[in-house]
Amino acid sequence: MKRKVFAYPYIVWMILFIVIPMLFIIYYAVNVGGDFRLDKFWATLSDGNKWTVLWHSVVMAFKTTAICLLLGYPIAYILSNMKRSVAGFISVLFFVPMWMNFVLRTYAWQAILEYFIPEIKTMLGLEGSVLMVLVYDFLPFMIMPLYNTLSKIDKSLLEASRDLGANGTTTFMRVVLPLSIPGIVSGITMVFIPAITAFTVPALIGNGMYHLYGNEIELAFKTPNAPGDYAVGSTLSIILLISVLVSTLIMNHFDKDQQTGGQMW
Repeated sequence: MKRKVFAYPYIVWMILFIVIPMLFIIYYAVNVGGDFRLDKFWATLSDGNKWTVLWHSVVMAFKTTAICLLLGYPIAYILSNMKRSVAGFISVLFFVPMWMNFVLRTYAWQAILEYFIPEIKTMLGLEGSVLMVLVYDFLPFMIMPLYNTLSKIDKSLLEASRDLGANGTTTFMRVVLPLSIPGIVSGITMVFIPAITAFTVPALIGNGMYHLYGNEIELAFKTPNAPGDYAVGSTLSIILLISVLVSTLIMNHFDKDQQTGGQMW
């Protein structure tokens, strides 16, 4: 009974900041100018352009996650084989930029790409520039869960693999990689979900000429003299919420061994 008491603040927090805001979103999705109407709701659902932007955002989030994984895994693997003191110091360096406000970091990248090294933006284009900044912002969130998982792998398993005649590649593929799957899944979740909802980076780096799904929602709520757009923005938010929940369920499906640290083939 005493343990249940500690859950009450969490329950109150969920009701105030998750349940109630979601109810408001549903309310505004079906309420236009004080009238209960579904025309805006169905019109938004049937708007092919909105689904195209959502698909483009999913692709962008996938690219961001894939690049973060390809860059983050080797870094995390190298850190896991270093002394803990050295690895801890280097890990802090990856998170030092995170101490600065997210918007300020994006403004800094905007200034870099606009005034200091404009050749990068010319070479990569708007989409490439947005992708680069998204990778920069979310790479630490891929490295840390991978590092935590890799550093906990029992070294005796690697020694046993070598004693049984396996080379470095075989040991990695049959021992290290399977045991690091929980870290991979956690990293993918921590990068993909925020990337699919990003709107600050496309808005600032794209200079208003490159939109992702988050920007569509922002524009719907900020459009002046269009009270019906609250319904549009709320409907888009519901679609995004469902997409995030589906993505989370898929990630959880591949994370069955998270508590045990994975299984070897």
